[in-house]
Amino acid sequence: MLRLIPAPLHRAGYMIAHELRRRWWRISGARLVGTRVLAFDDQGRLLLVRHSYGSRRWMLPGGGVGAKESPINAAIRELAEETACELRDPRSIAMVDEPLYGTINRVHVIGGWIADKPRCDGREVIELGLFDPASLPDDLPSVLQRHLVDWIAAFLPGKGDERV
Repeated sequence: MLRLIPAPLHRAGYMIAHELRRRWWRISGARLVGTRVLAFDDQGRLLLVRHSYGSRRWMLPGGGVGAKESPINAAIRELAEETACELRDPRSIAMVDEPLYGTINRVHVIGGWIADKPRCDGREVIELGLFDPASLPDDLPSVLQRHLVDWIAAFLPGKGDERV
């Protein structure tokens, strides 16, 4: 049904919703639980996305974990929603508490392999790319700059330490 909304209007809706969530999180101090997905293709390249809202930096796909949802199931769902990809052989890599707009987001990092060619919907995700772990883009948020190399090394031993 949401596909009936023109893409530019849909993107504007995401930006408004994101701003409202940010304000609510700051006011309520609600503790959040999320997931990020280290999704690799069969060539060992890492899938990164740019969202239509927020900082628009390169990010791992991911999002919120539902109240009765496991982090792995949330990672599978979020990856499918954002990139139309199936996540194969998912496993937990790490968990990190991140400050987020005045609250804490407990993020579960889930690694796996993508079974399909990723597609960008032009609505929530405006760009995606597959990157060699040794040649990641510079435009990453600080939390990824701090942790991504270690997460990659935990999932693909010997790969995370290649980035300088």
